[in-house]
Amino acid sequence: MKTRLLLFIFLSISISSVAQIFTPTIPIPMPTVPTMRQLNHDLIDKTQKLIGRLDGIDDDYFIISSVDTINEKINDALHVIVDNMQASIELNNNISENNKYKWLRGINDMLNAFVTGYKAKLLKGNLLYDIIIAYRDAIDAELSNQSIKPIVEKYDFEVGEILIRNFALKDNIGIASCSDVILYKKIQRYPKKTMYFLAQNPQASFADSIIISNAFKDPEQLYNYAAAPNDLGRKIQSVNHPLVKQIGLLALMRTGRMYFPFLDNLYRGKITMNEITKVLNDSLKYFQLLVKTQIDYTARIKNNDTPLVMKVLTNRLKSKAIEFYITPINALHEEKDNIRFACLTPLTPEDLYYVAVLGEEEIYTSSYLGVYKRIFEKMQTPISDTLLNWVNYDFYKKFIKIAANYNTLDDFLKRMNKDNAEKLMRDFVTGLEKTNSLEDAVDVANSYASIYNPKIRKLILDQIEANLLQSEKEQNKRGLTIYNLLNIIFKSMDTTKKIDVASRLGITGIYEMPIKTLKDSSGRIIIQQFFYGDKDGKAVFNSFFKYYTAPLWKKVETENWIELHTTKGIPISIYCNKPLDNEEDLDIKAQEALGRYLEENDLHPTVVIHRGHSYFVGSTIEQLPNSAKVILLGSCGGYQRLNEVLEICPEAHIISTKQTGTGTVNINLINSIVNTLRQNKNLNWSAIWKNLDNQFTGAKKESFEDYVPPHKNLGAIFIMAYHIAMQQEENNNEQTDE
Repeated sequence: MKTRLLLFIFLSISISSVAQIFTPTIPIPMPTVPTMRQLNHDLIDKTQKLIGRLDGIDDDYFIISSVDTINEKINDALHVIVDNMQASIELNNNISENNKYKWLRGINDMLNAFVTGYKAKLLKGNLLYDIIIAYRDAIDAELSNQSIKPIVEKYDFEVGEILIRNFALKDNIGIASCSDVILYKKIQRYPKKTMYFLAQNPQASFADSIIISNAFKDPEQLYNYAAAPNDLGRKIQSVNHPLVKQIGLLALMRTGRMYFPFLDNLYRGKITMNEITKVLNDSLKYFQLLVKTQIDYTARIKNNDTPLVMKVLTNRLKSKAIEFYITPINALHEEKDNIRFACLTPLTPEDLYYVAVLGEEEIYTSSYLGVYKRIFEKMQTPISDTLLNWVNYDFYKKFIKIAANYNTLDDFLKRMNKDNAEKLMRDFVTGLEKTNSLEDAVDVANSYASIYNPKIRKLILDQIEANLLQSEKEQNKRGLTIYNLLNIIFKSMDTTKKIDVASRLGITGIYEMPIKTLKDSSGRIIIQQFFYGDKDGKAVFNSFFKYYTAPLWKKVETENWIELHTTKGIPISIYCNKPLDNEEDLDIKAQEALGRYLEENDLHPTVVIHRGHSYFVGSTIEQLPNSAKVILLGSCGGYQRLNEVLEICPEAHIISTKQTGTGTVNINLINSIVNTLRQNKNLNWSAIWKNLDNQFTGAKKESFEDYVPPHKNLGAIFIMAYHIAMQQEENNNEQTDE
């Protein structure tokens, strides 16, 4: 069998098809093996065959890559090098008969350790080669009475762990020192788990230096372990370094989390513990100290100085903006402005800026507009770039995106010099390739859809094209991808150019949702509506059913929900939870009961509709089934929650509004979608929007114009197109390697 395998490996090499020629190992002939030891060889053969089947194919060839040379190299190690180790052990007269048993068992243990790790997804297939080579070298080291530490140092920690746990190597003179090597490699690979790994051996030779290093690299992680009543906690507290001592002190304090955002200034002596203590119980002064520190840290970042715990500071500022200001003004949405916005009276323009920009996910449309208005009322000279200078342009791209979504961008830009406004918008769409996420690029895409000023649109498009040329000149692949996609998407918004953005970007179904995608295996379409038990929610719920009556619909009522089933046309079922008392969370319980029923009966909603105010939309998103293909967020500012929805349903068509959601628009949208489906037609968004546009006039038409249809949801389109482009590039790279 092994002779056949060797021949197969030799013949499988295609020199003309690979960039780098692989040279197989020369096999060592196996001598006659005593019957008693043949069992050990048979066990190794069995494990080799088991590895060959790990790829799901019942043969002796282990495939882990689309690149032939990688597979050949690994299988050469598995079959030839392992066989050579077996033969070498049998041929070595310096190894006693008993020790030959030991080494053969060690080889099998090594292979089984790989099988266990691979099945548990702790080891990647390509590590098999390193494991086998490292074990072969470890045998030589042990037989020469040398430490295996240099071998452990050479390979990934997974390889080292298999070596030091191996039965045949347990008495090697270097085993004790190898543990520190492996620990250090783990810390290097997973810096976010530094303290977790160090807790396994706080007395490691490098523990002090790792703790000091982590104090600068990830002080929050160190803080989380510094107060622990264990060996690592005591070790941290014992390190004699000023920053470590400062972190250790805060960790032991009951209110240490309140001080922690100011760690950098505490360490540098720019603020004292006593100064922070004085404002802890004053929400206004504490919030303003956070704002002042945020602005200070932002200035330092612009000067290439990265303050400690900047992210912690921003997160604390965000949480306090929501707790002290956004939540109260949202809750008072039915009160007069002088009552609703009273809590904002003592805030400065800079304070209000951070309330607006950091409260994006929580703030209601009317709340944002109230905050935005008061920013400039507080300024003696209401100039926009003066405000941005005061905050050192912190989060300015996010602020522009929010202003665009709430239709305040034109006002914001008019409050500054024309040249400055143009520079601001050019900067807004520049440097998108330099970030570690797509957030800025998605913000630009979403903002463009909300900008109606033709001059600003042209300026943005011109700058995108300039950035594309610069990326091409610099051969920046990420920049080329981002700016090329944005260029295509933005140009497609101009109907005169007649750009088929779907075909250009390789995306299917931008303009319409095929009805077959929405049907389950029985041909039925399941629609789920989320209702809430406040006054408005109950009114909307009661009015909904007048549109769905006999003879076209059959109504079924249960304790927690109502079902509607078509009696004509294609089968459609609409499930609506009852808007029970939201003060006692009975509406949520009704939704959960409906969700369990749908799941237990294998009913998977492909159309999901949120009926309720924006402060309820988070609950809908939390319960959103990943089967949803069409999602209507009928609440105020639903457009701000698109990224959350796409994380759950990445290919969903989402309808949302940038401003006020209205019952009239929502019910017309729902009826249009349902009636189209009942006629067994695809959801053609352009046609649906054109038809609806003709139905509205006056204020209702203005409200409808704030709704964003799926084919104009540029942020979602960009995300889908980017992932497709990345996949294509990965495929091209694999073909090039071959």
